[in-house]
Amino acid sequence: MSLGIVIVSHVPEIAAGVTTLIKQVAADVSITFAGGTDDNQVGTSMAKISTAFDDNAADELLAFYDLGSAKMNLEMAIEMSDKSVHLYDTALVESAYTAASLLQAGVDLTAVEAQLAPLKIK
Repeated sequence: MSLGIVIVSHVPEIAAGVTTLIKQVAADVSITFAGGTDDNQVGTSMAKISTAFDDNAADELLAFYDLGSAKMNLEMAIEMSDKSVHLYDTALVESAYTAASLLQAGVDLTAVEAQLAPLKIK
């Protein structure tokens, strides 16, 4: 089983930028992203999220997002995906970076989730 990361943001440049940042510490982790609406405006797209799931080489995914409506599209995409997807209500940049660096180091999912717990948005 392999673990990968999916980044979802309302702004295409934020999704791409966070991905660029975390690839610096996780070159061997499969990381994909979905940013903006289908016409690259501010918002999210279930189709883009589904594509990010499909394009990710891992069979189990950790999904991080920026705002609440992204969570709604993520939840719908998760229901339609054949992959196991874990959705985190955590600070986007910090948690994605933490998860990526730990996955790169070979840390298991339980230990990754323990490190993400303090980053939960309340």
